[in-house]
Amino acid sequence: MLIYKILRADEWAALQTQGETSGAPIDVADGYVHFSTAAQVRETAAKHFADAPDLTLLALDSVALGDALKWEPSRGGQLFPHLYGRLRLADVLWSKPLPAGPDGHVFPEVLE
Repeated sequence: MLIYKILRADEWAALQTQGETSGAPIDVADGYVHFSTAAQVRETAAKHFADAPDLTLLALDSVALGDALKWEPSRGGQLFPHLYGRLRLADVLWSKPLPAGPDGHVFPEVLE
């Protein structure tokens, strides 16, 4: 199953340069990297990134992340994927721009 991570421009640039990251400030504070499923990622974008420009959407294979990935309850009791480890550029299957549109973020067709 694919899972998704939204990064701001500086976070994406750092991941590309360093090859790995502990995530965004919220990830570091919580002790794990937050991800969303395809069914959850639009709400995540609206809730946490509504006014953020220059976002990038990353896709990763949940199975490939192994035992470091835990599914834990969060918003509304839904199970969200949390990575207890560093997010590695080598684990990213693809990245796509996530531009803002008039009705929220414009997601790539692969999620449609």
